Amino acid sequence: MNRMQRAALVAVWGAFCLAVPGLAHEGHDHGDAPVQLPDTGDQPKRLADGSVFLPKPTQRQLAIRTQVAQQLAVPQSIELSGQVVLDPQRGGRVQALLAGRLEAGAQGLPLPGSRVKKGQVLARILPAAGQLERAGQVAQLAELTAALQLAEKRLARLQELRDSVPGREIEAAASEIGSLRARVAALNQGLSGSDALIAPVDGVVAAVNGVAGQVVEAGALIFEITDPDSLFVEASAYAGLRVQDIARAYLAADSGGTAPAEAGLALEFLGAARRLREQTLPLLFGVRAPGAGVHWPLGQPVRLQVQLAQEVAGVPLPSAALVRTPANLPAVWVKVHAEQFVLKSVRSEPLDGQRVVVRDGLQAGDRVVVSGAGLISQIR
Repeated sequence: MNRMQRAALVAVWGAFCLAVPGLAHEGHDHGDAPVQLPDTGDQPKRLADGSVFLPKPTQRQLAIRTQVAQQLAVPQSIELSGQVVLDPQRGGRVQALLAGRLEAGAQGLPLPGSRVKKGQVLARILPAAGQLERAGQVAQLAELTAALQLAEKRLARLQELRDSVPGREIEAAASEIGSLRARVAALNQGLSGSDALIAPVDGVVAAVNGVAGQVVEAGALIFEITDPDSLFVEASAYAGLRVQDIARAYLAADSGGTAPAEAGLALEFLGAARRLREQTLPLLFGVRAPGAGVHWPLGQPVRLQVQLAQEVAGVPLPSAALVRTPANLPAVWVKVHAEQFVLKSVRSEPLDGQRVVVRDGLQAGDRVVVSGAGLISQIR
């Protein structure tokens, strides 16, 4: 190596040391500026084509799970709206037979949610009567009481003359006394008695429509009793649905209630009405199992996924796999690479209480996100 080549090599090495602070040799002052690390790009982000870049560590933190799409034959399903109703065989209503004032029983008025036994006295109704009606009853009672006293004295005289009086007269006097006593007892019961409100079945009090001292009309609903081990749902079906094609039904995943874990509960089809109600056909579904109706109050609106006997082809997926596009259309996230996800619009139908079937938009073998799809949609 000649002198000119050595000089060029020294110049290149010096320029390289100045550009890279870590390789600077002694005698050169490069200041205390921090070292700038290059951007690794390991942050979740939305790419220009609309797909999402999601690193593996973030996928584990968000519990992203996928499922391979498979075309299967599944039962055709439709969605119906309904509400929880009273089981006609295990529930009951307590109504006032007479108009009057409501009084608590020996243990007070039962509270909603309390258990009652068949035959238990829940409350009493003191009959209400007008002044003229009550005055007439009091006058009639006084008249009957006086007649009863005379009849008792007459019977006593006849018994003293038993040897000279025919026996049939003594028997007639005794029978008259019995009739008068029964009429007096009935009037006393009407004036001072009360009508007992008795529980018709065992169960839980679902509603209390009265307080002590309240004046109620005849026929007023005071108590409603339901069975916590029974769940009955009445749904409305429009014309075109063949009742004989109904196979089974499930509560939809977002039907409400006080326990979302109960969603997806299978219900048995019990029957259909033979009269339209507001141009719809009432259908009755139900299940009887321990605790089936605990979390579903009467009147709770629900949605049912009703499966029919016909079958359709599609990809069954959990309901959590469905998300919405910016245009509010159903879609799913598909994993196209190890760390890249693409949003695909699909056409789906309900399958049962926890799954849907995708009829169009997916191909066999697509890896569909079934857990954490909503979290991926939030990445910007």
